[in-house]
Amino acid sequence: MSKVKYTLEIPVHASPSMLYQYISSPSNLQEWFADKVNSRGKIFSFFWEGTEEEAELIAKKSGERIRFKWLESEDDESYFEILIQVDALTKDVSLIITDFAEDEDEVEEAKQLWENQIDELKHTIGA
Repeated sequence: MSKVKYTLEIPVHASPSMLYQYISSPSNLQEWFADKVNSRGKIFSFFWEGTEEEAELIAKKSGERIRFKWLESEDDESYFEILIQVDALTKDVSLIITDFAEDEDEVEEAKQLWENQIDELKHTIGA
């Protein structure tokens, strides 16, 4: 069964360079995304309430985006990406989240989870 791709855009009042630090380094991801984050090369270990999930860093563009692929889903096309977008006219900064849900019924719940995580990020950086 193929997964359902979804995207959400969340405005964040912070500089792109600071945001990039918070989406790309294990110590900063640990402050808002997971309880604990470790990395060994391209493999990142994310811990939530004692459960470990591993993801491979599959793409990274400094100051702009980071893309991970969960190791448990290596047999499909899914990934999750956090992209920093700056509006050319207004200079407003947004995070564009691309992720996959198991099925259509889980999309709204997954989006809510991301919104909660980004709220935690905003709180952490004072945005």
